[in-house]
Amino acid sequence: MKSTHYFQYMRQRPDRAKIKSEWIIETIRNPIHTETQDDGRIRKWGYISDEGKFLRVIMLEDGETVHNAFFDRNFKGIEV
Repeated sequence: MKSTHYFQYMRQRPDRAKIKSEWIIETIRNPIHTETQDDGRIRKWGYISDEGKFLRVIMLEDGETVHNAFFDRNFKGIEV
């Protein structure tokens, strides 16, 4: 998994350290929702049942490099 220096630094925080790489990879591969920001970065969300929370992964414009990953308290899922 390619990542930025910012991601590596932020991953050392206690609240981010418990986010497993496999959760990030699964969210990238099978997001429940995807958005592109105005700056070209890509937001992807996945539901992590082990935690009962939504994970947001921010990727750079290349669609391969992870810039950030965190549990998103504000995301409520997508209404069908």
